[in-house]
Amino acid sequence: MHMVTFTLLVIGGLNWLLLGLFGWGIGAIFGGQMVLISRIIYILIGLSAIYEVAIHRSICKMCSDMK
Repeated sequence: MHMVTFTLLVIGGLNWLLLGLFGWGIGAIFGGQMVLISRIIYILIGLSAIYEVAIHRSICKMCSDMK
């Protein structure tokens, strides 16, 4: 599950980079932000972020060593 959510977060980060640099988002590939598949992708990326925030400290080697 971690690898799936991490991959989606990378996709989300790249999307923000494309949006910031060129004004073009990944959702444009699928027909725009209002198309169902684009919305599903954005929802999955958002849920992945919530999941990673919730479990990050327990699985991150750097953070679990910090007190």
